[in-house]
Amino acid sequence: MPKTAELVAANLRRQIIRGELVEGDSLPPEHQLTETYQVSRPTLREAYRILESERLIEVRRGAKGGARVRLPDADVAARHAGLMLQFERAELSDVYVARAVMEAPAAALAAADPNKEGLRRLEENLAEAERVLSDPLADQSRLPLLSRNFHTIVVEMSGNKTLALFDSMIGTIIDLASKNFVTTQSTMRRPKSTATALKAHKKLYRLIAAGDVEGADALWRQHLDGVSETMTDVVPGTVIDLLS
Repeated sequence: MPKTAELVAANLRRQIIRGELVEGDSLPPEHQLTETYQVSRPTLREAYRILESERLIEVRRGAKGGARVRLPDADVAARHAGLMLQFERAELSDVYVARAVMEAPAAALAAADPNKEGLRRLEENLAEAERVLSDPLADQSRLPLLSRNFHTIVVEMSGNKTLALFDSMIGTIIDLASKNFVTTQSTMRRPKSTATALKAHKKLYRLIAAGDVEGADALWRQHLDGVSETMTDVVPGTVIDLLS
């Protein structure tokens, strides 16, 4: 039987997910919620801790404190999934293969019905990546984020919310796990691999804009397979590690 705090958390969670409470909204004062739910303050605060762990609220202390609503994101789910993969001793190559399996069809869906807003976002991303890559004084550390954002835009253009969610989770797992095996060898390869990736990104943009479904699928599958080989052969057999 659920604990009282879990029932309170479930009720508040339902209001957030349904949009009855939106990001930035303050929850009612504690004394009001304890009356509404007929619970003690310790029980209410336990419910808060549950929602905080799910990153659905943020509790601030002090005179201007209180609980504020946050939008749910994929990071919490990604961390749990990543830890499960680590427990299973899954290799990073597994995650890259999964990404290729999802993103190639997503690119095809994007090409099947390209929208102007998505194409505009891709254009801006490519222009910024080109600028950073060609300017030795620019912050080169932005390139991985720009690349990740390009992948995200492509999947969002597919119009499939499930694909977008799982791709976001996989991207987060890759980001977290990759931080733990950066080597001199991978750093030395970065300029060449980044230029190669940007070339593939530009070509995919053209294929999506032209509505070339088969071409987009084939190119993106080939590109992602190449990225997987480049990353995983730096440290062969790398097991996912989110705890180091």
